[in-house]
Amino acid sequence: MSELPGLAHIAEGTALETARLKLRLFAEKDLDALAAMYADAETMRYIGEGKTFNRGETWRAISSMLGHWLLRGYGMWAIELKGTGEMIGRAGFIYPEGWPGFELGWMVAKPFWGRGYATEAAEAALDYAQRELDKSRVISLIRRDNLPSIRVAEKIGARFESEVELLGAPALVYATTRG
Repeated sequence: MSELPGLAHIAEGTALETARLKLRLFAEKDLDALAAMYADAETMRYIGEGKTFNRGETWRAISSMLGHWLLRGYGMWAIELKGTGEMIGRAGFIYPEGWPGFELGWMVAKPFWGRGYATEAAEAALDYAQRELDKSRVISLIRRDNLPSIRVAEKIGARFESEVELLGAPALVYATTRG
């Protein structure tokens, strides 16, 4: 069995920066901020099964996101404001076993909605997927009523492709293809 790369090695080569944001690996220090986001029903309405998470479930979600980096070499980043260092959300990739495709997802805490942070993070992540991971097709799975996420997908060049069943409910597939 091959050895998995250490998180320190992954962290060195994967942090991204935009004009206002730093995308970096999650750390234990992010638990409070992420737990607050995951406990908010409005924020979680369109994420996964649409359920809130308690603190323990949030800790396991961070572990899962870090594990995805170890197993696949890519995953979700914590979105941090450059000016304050505050962690305000997550953006990046998931492609677990049985998933419909290589997915780019994003989520921003409610106090930061409407400021363009999700689009800024998604653009940086998409560029990384195409440039560093050589992904020619990237999808985003979005619930029908999640109009803000549909707008983010369209802003980064994704187009509606189809609909799939995801975690017991329909999801729209928005795809970005290079070239």
